[in-house]
Amino acid sequence: MTKGTMYNREAFLNNIAAKLGRERKRSGVTRPIYETQPQWDVMADYSTDQLVDVLKKQCEVIHTDVEETTMEKLPIVIDSVLKKYGAEKAVVWDDPRFSAFGLDSFLVREDVDIWGEAPGRENIRISEQADLGITFADYTLAESGTVVLMNGVGKGQSVSLLPTYYIGLIPLSTIVPRMSQVTRSIHKEAEAGRRVPSCINFISGPSNSADIELDLVVGVHGPIRATYILFDDR
Repeated sequence: MTKGTMYNREAFLNNIAAKLGRERKRSGVTRPIYETQPQWDVMADYSTDQLVDVLKKQCEVIHTDVEETTMEKLPIVIDSVLKKYGAEKAVVWDDPRFSAFGLDSFLVREDVDIWGEAPGRENIRISEQADLGITFADYTLAESGTVVLMNGVGKGQSVSLLPTYYIGLIPLSTIVPRMSQVTRSIHKEAEAGRRVPSCINFISGPSNSADIELDLVVGVHGPIRATYILFDDR
């Protein structure tokens, strides 16, 4: 793992201490252990089926369609969503899970582009012109109806942000109660010295904005509709 170089660290920390009106504490600093940590209690005893129920109810709130299927029928359900949206061109991640879950035939279609196969920024243009983007979820938050995407090589964020419509493929094994579990997992990866993507997207359905007089507008700066396809990979 490549480490960066820190500049002006001492001056920066000294300035903070001065603003706080105290000397810098250079030793004996320990991470506090809080007596109450409710973030771990919420839905901690829920089964996967119960978390799925929570997720589906939340998706109604965030204007996101939900389909449930098996691994064997996954290609059929994807096609049904394409037909529902009237989508002709799709862009997908270069993700081994497409092959692992039986979608090789989908990837070789003429109207499907894979992120990274085009040179340079051409991938962004392709995503802009695609009707629909498809990615797998790396984590899925039941509480907020959020798919977490660990972007990186072959997994450009443009795939989920630029097309008109979006499909999130959600293996049931990725579903966790809430943000707490994801942040702990990412923290453990970093502590172990494993590389964590510089871009991690948390996507909760289609783009929404209510900045102007609290009037909800969908699709201002991203996909106008989204579908989550849940399938059992356990």
